[in-house]
Amino acid sequence: MTTKIHLVTEGNGYPLAFVLTPGNTHDSKALEPALDAICVPNRRGRPRKRPDSLVADRGYSYQRCRDALRRRGISHVIPERSDQRKRRLHCPGRRPKFDKALYRERNRIERAINRLKQFRRIATRYDKRAWNYHAFVLVGAIVVWVKHLSDTP
Repeated sequence: MTTKIHLVTEGNGYPLAFVLTPGNTHDSKALEPALDAICVPNRRGRPRKRPDSLVADRGYSYQRCRDALRRRGISHVIPERSDQRKRRLHCPGRRPKFDKALYRERNRIERAINRLKQFRRIATRYDKRAWNYHAFVLVGAIVVWVKHLSDTP
């Protein structure tokens, strides 16, 4: 009955890729498919598939996610969960790097989700099939990009 949209945006908050998962699926399981969905064409050569950095919320604060990002060579800013901080008190280790100023930029992702949810069909998910919902989220992302490109001089 519920669906999560895992959205990857560029620096200004415009959608690059997204993955849909059932509402009861944990966020961390969608990280690698969302990163694999990124494809930014270049003028020459292969399309760009790897972002410079990633800013994510606490739902992605698992060692599995951090290891996947490290394997791909992506710097990341993910805050620690409270249970991870408590565990580190008993067996100390190095804290993950956290850039507070960069994490404040995560609001652009929330604004991108809100831009997509301006379409009632995305916000309420009337579609019965996930494929139809995926198609409409894609149409919504295209409309957001077209509005952005028509507003830029």
